Amino acid sequence: MIRRTIDWARDVQRRYSQMGGQALAAGIALYGFLALFALLVLAVAVLGFISVDDKGLARDLSHDLGLDGDAARIVRDAVDAAQSSRRLTTVVGVVGILWIGTSFAMTIGAAYDAAWRVPGRGVRSRARGFVWLLGATVLLAASGWATALWDLLPSAFAPLVVLTTLAGNLGVWLWTSRVLPSRRTSLSVMLVPAIIGAFALEVLKVLGAYVVPHYVTTSSELYGTLGVVFAILLWLLVFGRVTVYVAVIEAKRGESRATSS
Repeated sequence: MIRRTIDWARDVQRRYSQMGGQALAAGIALYGFLALFALLVLAVAVLGFISVDDKGLARDLSHDLGLDGDAARIVRDAVDAAQSSRRLTTVVGVVGILWIGTSFAMTIGAAYDAAWRVPGRGVRSRARGFVWLLGATVLLAASGWATALWDLLPSAFAPLVVLTTLAGNLGVWLWTSRVLPSRRTSLSVMLVPAIIGAFALEVLKVLGAYVVPHYVTTSSELYGTLGVVFAILLWLLVFGRVTVYVAVIEAKRGESRATSS
């Protein structure tokens, strides 16, 4: 059993290397960073609208995020700038998140197609990416809302919070596997890789919630804005690799099912 598991892991790593997994993961990280930037532009625009009559919002926001040094200064400067250019920033943010967000989705779809060794959809991939973007936003929002409701319950319900979050993560992975790749496969093939991805994503979310903010603050003190960018890119690069590995595991399962049948 152990020997088979080791051989299987080696096969997954071999497929990852053969398909250029590192390059695909880097592409996901790059478009993820650009999408995050577009999302931040849109968020800053919203802050610009709501902070017109609240002069202390930028300071309070930096404090609530646990930021100081250059990281806190970036937040304050962004809010101040948004107050004077909120309308233009809103347009740029919406257009940017739609275009870059769909490009991000296309890159994830390309990773699945490479793992399955099938051609992509070409131009039609952007339309699929838009559908995926809408669905993923709804699923993540619903998961976050459900988790927030569970947090209001006594600590005895903490396991339910974890299960709810994992269920949301699982929904995102299944949605991704169903919509973005150009191949078609069964739910039984998608399920196990999606479960693995759900747990991995939860670990990354915990790191993003607790470790990354501390690293951002420390890096900003040492390296300024460059340290903040590096911390975010590092998280996204790990996410990109997780995504590619999930795609490879799914493809391996699909091949095993086809061989056994």
